[in-house]
Amino acid sequence: MKKVIFIMIVLFSFISVMGNEVGYSLTVRVDSLCNSKGVVRYSLYNVDGSLPDENFEKYYRQLDCRIVNGTASITFKNLPKGEYAVNVLHDEDSNGKIKMGWVLPTEGIGFSNMKSINPMNRPSFEKAKFVLDKDKTIDVKIIYM
Repeated sequence: MKKVIFIMIVLFSFISVMGNEVGYSLTVRVDSLCNSKGVVRYSLYNVDGSLPDENFEKYYRQLDCRIVNGTASITFKNLPKGEYAVNVLHDEDSNGKIKMGWVLPTEGIGFSNMKSINPMNRPSFEKAKFVLDKDKTIDVKIIYM
């Protein structure tokens, strides 16, 4: 009888723990890329102050995908509920880095919630953040300077 009770306690504990580990999916889509060269790099952030991140050192998760007909899409899976921001790079030379001109990037970049970038509208986690509390799909506009 003690063994049966022990097994039941273990099973209920396991079911309870499994029920609390809810992960959400975040799909990020980009279109209107200027060409299909290289890859699209998606960097996901979950800490205030982590953007901008020109050297990709502060991201939470990062995924690359290929471009098909000027569009690309990726899904981050099993994310905990929270605040996130996304940085997207059209990495035309597939080197994993933002190619910079004199001051501005020469490859396309984009951030969640941002339609333009300029010296008066610099990206930040605060501007780009959104709440993930269910499966979600967002579109990010790629900006070429």
